[in-house]
Amino acid sequence: MSGDSFDWSAKRVFVTGATGFVGSWLAKALVERGAHVVVLVRDLDHQSELVRSGAYRRVGVVQGALEDYASLERAINENECDVVFHIGAQAIVGAALRNPLPTFESNVRGTWNLLEACRVHASLVKAVVVASSDKAYGDHDDLPYTEDHELVGRHPYDVSKSCTDLIATAYHHSYGMPVAIARCGNIYGGGDLNWSRIVPGTIRSLLRRERPLLRSDGTMIRDYFYVEDAVAAYLALAEQMGSPGVAGQAFNFSTEQALTVNQIVATIFDVMKIHDLPPKVLGTAQGEIKNQELSAARARRVLRWTPKFDLAAGMALTVDWYREFLAEAAR
Repeated sequence: MSGDSFDWSAKRVFVTGATGFVGSWLAKALVERGAHVVVLVRDLDHQSELVRSGAYRRVGVVQGALEDYASLERAINENECDVVFHIGAQAIVGAALRNPLPTFESNVRGTWNLLEACRVHASLVKAVVVASSDKAYGDHDDLPYTEDHELVGRHPYDVSKSCTDLIATAYHHSYGMPVAIARCGNIYGGGDLNWSRIVPGTIRSLLRRERPLLRSDGTMIRDYFYVEDAVAAYLALAEQMGSPGVAGQAFNFSTEQALTVNQIVATIFDVMKIHDLPPKVLGTAQGEIKNQELSAARARRVLRWTPKFDLAAGMALTVDWYREFLAEAAR
C-alpha cells in the first residue's frame, strides 16, 4: 500500500470507536474520500459528530463492543475489510483511575480481540492503524519523548495504552501483521463532549459566562494537537503501510509545541476575546503525568508528514464548533 497511488474509494474500512470524538472525524473523512466504511458501535450518541455531520447515514454499522471478539471477527469477515483503524478505547484518565477494570477490558482485551480478528483474516486485512497516546510512555524526565523511550505506564489508563502498543508490536513481529501505532498528545477539536477535559470545558464555561475549572494546578505541560491533524496522521499511516520503515513501528504526531494548561486556557481566552472570567484552580487532579511532550521527527522523516494547524487556527475552529453546538442545544 503506497500513499502515492492510494485510492480510498477502492477500500473497505473498519473503524472502531467511530462515534467517539476522534473516531467521528476519521470516519467522516473516510466517507468524504469515497471509502466503504463500516463502524463498530456500542452506544449510539446522537450528539456525536458522526451523527451530527450526517456521515452516520453513509456508513455500515455493526452493533458490538471491543470486548466481544465475535462481533469484531464478523465485522471484518462479512464486510471484507482491508483497512482497519482501531480508535475505540476508554479514553478518560479519571474514569480509569476510579474503576480500572472496564478500562483494561476495553483497551487491552479489546486490542488483542481486534488484532486477533485481523490475524485470522490476514488474507483480507492489508493495513491496521492503532491509535495510542503519549500516555503509553509513562513518566520520563528526559523529554521530549521519542519512539525509543520505554513504555513505563504506571496509572491505569497509561498502563492500558502501554499494553496496547506492546500487543500491537507482538502481532507484527510474531505474525507479520501490517500494523502501525500512532501516538498523539492531547487531541482537541469540535465534537469532544467530555466536559472535564480542559479545552471543551473551558470553552463551554466561557460561553455560559462562568469561570472555567482547572482540575490541575495549571502548570502541567502537554502537547495539544488539533483533531483534523490527528485524522491526517492516521490516514498517512494507512496509506504508507507498505513503505519501508512503517509497518511494525510507532510514530509520534505533534506540533512539537508543548504548553502548560495555563497557556492553553489563555489561548482560549484570547480566541474568544474574554478575559474577565479567571479560571478557578482546583488542584485535585490525580493519576496524571506531570509533563509530557513529543518529538515528531520520525513522522516528518519517514512519512513526510507535517501538521497543518497551529494552535491559534485549530482553537478558532474549535471555538466555532462549540459555539454552534451549544447554541443548537439551547434552542
